[in-house]
Amino acid sequence: MYLEYFGLREMPFGITPDTSFFLAFKTYQEALNTLLIAIQTGEGFIKITGEVGTGKTLLCRKFLGSLGNEYVTAYIPNPYLEPHALLLTLADELGVPQGEGRAQHELFKTLSMALVGYAGQGKQVVVCVDEAQAMPLESIEALRLLSNIETEKRKLLQVVLFGQPELDVKLNRDSVRQLTQRITFFYELGSLNRQETEYYLAHRLSVAGYTGGQLIDKAAVNYLYRLSRGIPRLINILAHKSMLLAYGEGSRQINRHHVQVACRDTLVLVNRRNYLKLWLAVTVLGCAGVGIGFAWIYFK
Repeated sequence: MYLEYFGLREMPFGITPDTSFFLAFKTYQEALNTLLIAIQTGEGFIKITGEVGTGKTLLCRKFLGSLGNEYVTAYIPNPYLEPHALLLTLADELGVPQGEGRAQHELFKTLSMALVGYAGQGKQVVVCVDEAQAMPLESIEALRLLSNIETEKRKLLQVVLFGQPELDVKLNRDSVRQLTQRITFFYELGSLNRQETEYYLAHRLSVAGYTGGQLIDKAAVNYLYRLSRGIPRLINILAHKSMLLAYGEGSRQINRHHVQVACRDTLVLVNRRNYLKLWLAVTVLGCAGVGIGFAWIYFK
């Protein structure tokens, strides 16, 4: 690979959520602050939404890593589970013996007792649900019922929902309006702007061990930003492929051509470009049709 060629210790543009690469841009720092404040104030449900690839999982892991020993945490990466399976997963994450074949109401009671036990030790339980837009409504309701357990002072279970914008659509349904009313803290992650994209690229290269001059020239950064629309995952994919191309050509700097070729090899961007071409063609034909129609009416 190109690590030795560019003087790197590790891959700078992987798509796995590595918290060592976390960069506290305004939107991410605000989201992290929102989470920490909400947890400290004892709110029951918190919601973080963002488009695909905007860094929700990375933010989730950074948040979990920021909590002290007074918190007991559970991370559910795949919530596409019916209520009983979700409660079993939660029990396993919290280290609660659940037993094989235990009925749902018994499991619910066991979890409730565990929450009370943790509270007696001065610990707060925090559950982070990733890809929450995939969670069935019945499972969302099961989490809400479990979160009803509380003392006179605070909730014994706090839940953070990380999801795509489709999560908002799901939570707007009448059947889960009781949960929606309990979401007092929420934040929507956005994409990076042009300046942040350039700093993001330099930051990840620096963390990976790069110490040379500007590796990605200005034209390449501009084009990469335009193609990715500032979405971190797409930035990483394009930057990684561009570095592979530069390495293959023996080039010491990534230019616009490398990004352009990388784009052609990235399915989501190829599909988007094809869609835009189709939309443009339909628009042009539509305008032409309207023009012909007016001309026919005028000259007939």
